[in-house]
Amino acid sequence: MNHKKSLFLLRHAKSSWKDPELDDQERPLNGRGCRNAVQMGRLVRDKELVPDLVLCSTAQRARETAALFFGEWKASPTTVYRNDLYHSAPVQIEGILNTIDDSIESLMIIGHNPGLEEFLNKHTGNVCSVPTSALAQVDFELDSWSHFDDVTEGTLIIFWRPKDFGF
Repeated sequence: MNHKKSLFLLRHAKSSWKDPELDDQERPLNGRGCRNAVQMGRLVRDKELVPDLVLCSTAQRARETAALFFGEWKASPTTVYRNDLYHSAPVQIEGILNTIDDSIESLMIIGHNPGLEEFLNKHTGNVCSVPTSALAQVDFELDSWSHFDDVTEGTLIIFWRPKDFGF
């Protein structure tokens, strides 16, 4: 019997290119990115879309996005920082999903393009351009995360971009 598993995909907020000497993984958010991360976090909190677990890229801009996104929540979900989410391809994300404990009904991944966008489009059949701070919710009918593979199809439930809300 299949159960609904929800996957939230959040692209990191807008990063700064102010310091060209900075390694890509160390780039911080810019002002707009900070504002959008907070605004999108409030929106998700107010809609009570709380994931059971968050997996976040170790890149500075992704870590800052997570901190600001969950900063005004009463309690932040458990967050695990993973190097393998830094510029991960869809096949890497699929492999990560295979390792998720089945007690997790809703999972959020905070990562990067082009991987998040390619993963979203591949597994929903939609064609979505995923800008910074965008959030998608995809529901899958799965017995187990370990059954997730490269042909698993999901239903796009939410696709929110900051500009949709005037942010």
